[in-house]
Amino acid sequence: MEKNLNNPWRKTASTIYKKPVDSKILGSVEIDVTDVEAYISQKRKEGLKITLTHFFLLATARAVKTEVPELNTYVKRGNIYSYPSLDATVSVLLPDGEMSSIKVHAVDTFNLKESVDLLSEAIKNTRKGSENTTMKMKHTLAIFPWPLRGWIYKTIKTILTDWGISLPFLGVKTNTFGSFIFSNIGTLGLDNGYPALMPTANVSFVMIMGGVRKKPWVVNDQIVPRKIITLGAALDHRVVDASHAGKLFKVLKYYITHPEKLEEHL
Repeated sequence: MEKNLNNPWRKTASTIYKKPVDSKILGSVEIDVTDVEAYISQKRKEGLKITLTHFFLLATARAVKTEVPELNTYVKRGNIYSYPSLDATVSVLLPDGEMSSIKVHAVDTFNLKESVDLLSEAIKNTRKGSENTTMKMKHTLAIFPWPLRGWIYKTIKTILTDWGISLPFLGVKTNTFGSFIFSNIGTLGLDNGYPALMPTANVSFVMIMGGVRKKPWVVNDQIVPRKIITLGAALDHRVVDASHAGKLFKVLKYYITHPEKLEEHL
């Protein structure tokens, strides 16, 4: 059976993405997660069904909240504004292979257990078919033929992201995607990669988490096998600079060595 190449997401993606003409910053860092995986394994034995996705999502939110508030901003009408809360959109792989997402409100205010419970329940509901309004729009947009589809999208983007005006009758707001987008591409079999800054997502950065692999690593001047993960980020250069990415990764490295800090509230 021939695979349908023009599914709703493909038709939507071909509409919203154009050739890159604007600058964005791409960066990545390799992190030793051997000790964190041991910590996660212990927590799972204690009944907390935590994964690296839960860990890095919360660690990223904490880093933005405490050390890099510049990443919790967006552009509207040529000016930069701070979001009133720190929300995150998390990509979810559906059973049919399509991508969806969930939005976690005020993600920085949770501790590790609370974030695990909340995210796990939201992901389960989404995989059962309870997609949020924003993700359902891809089906609506895909109905329209080209070039009408492109005109509709451009109108929505202009009103929503350029002018900063919400469209409640469509179920979308200026902060629909929250402060940042987080995606685990390791579940897709990818060790590393660089994300796209979705045009209608008025976020300052997108963070992706690659797969875990064993590599020779230098520890105390000795080469030993360790479990390594690559974190990648794309940042909106209109809002932030590479220095902000450096601060973000520095804090993430701190939480790698102090995972118990995420069990506490800020």
